[in-house]
Amino acid sequence: MALQKPLKRTVRLLTNGTYANGGHWQYLLHPKFANDPQHYIRAYLIIQEDLQKLFEFVEPCDKNLNTISLKIQELLIRVCIEIEANFTAILKENIYSNSGNMNIQNDYSLIEISHRLSSYKVKFPIWKGKVNIRRPFENWASKPSKNWHVLKWYQEYNKSKHDRHLHFDKATFNNLLDAVCGLVIILSAQFMDENYSPNLKNIGSSGNYSYDYDPKMETAIGDYFRIQFPDDWKEEEKYGFNWENICSLEEPIDKIDYNKIKIMIYKTNLK
Repeated sequence: MALQKPLKRTVRLLTNGTYANGGHWQYLLHPKFANDPQHYIRAYLIIQEDLQKLFEFVEPCDKNLNTISLKIQELLIRVCIEIEANFTAILKENIYSNSGNMNIQNDYSLIEISHRLSSYKVKFPIWKGKVNIRRPFENWASKPSKNWHVLKWYQEYNKSKHDRHLHFDKATFNNLLDAVCGLVIILSAQFMDENYSPNLKNIGSSGNYSYDYDPKMETAIGDYFRIQFPDDWKEEEKYGFNWENICSLEEPIDKIDYNKIKIMIYKTNLK
């Protein structure tokens, strides 16, 4: 049976085969869905603006993937810190007993189970070459194999952050782009395309069109990237509620128990 309430800071496919049709997306606007979501959106929009400024000097193309610079490293660190902030918010606002220092192996990777990050794809709208579509969390799809939690771009961000002199060459343009796509994904997996503007939202629909149109992809938060949402949810994982019927409940939003997810992953890894 499909889920009868949305989960906190979690976007999922509806049983009608879409993510938004029928007005059921309005759970995103409920005050109990997420704490201060506009704070995370605003931080991302500033990063997106700075990335586009970087593109004025480093052309988005295959040939520049190994380019390094202090500006690239600076932006890579900011992006990954923002990814960590979003991961932490998801875990803390749901049910999770670890309130101390968190890391990708023991904590952040649990979010793959609830949000299916490995199934998302992000497309750069302007690119010369072949690697304009990225899946920065793809390795998480190998769960629970050995080292399934490892993300190469995240490892190299950590190396360049903690020892810039020795690992400055790890802060590449390629790793930056994977990290930015990772941030686009983690925001989309929480908020879909909602930017939490103070202006009233138009609940009508006039279509989704763009140059180089791909029907599988949607316009992401910030109106720059294109993103493909997962379509491989199991029926019992989908959202099957009618938002109008539950929105007035005292607790219309459920929480994810990450303690149970962690136990499940740990037991599976022991087999």
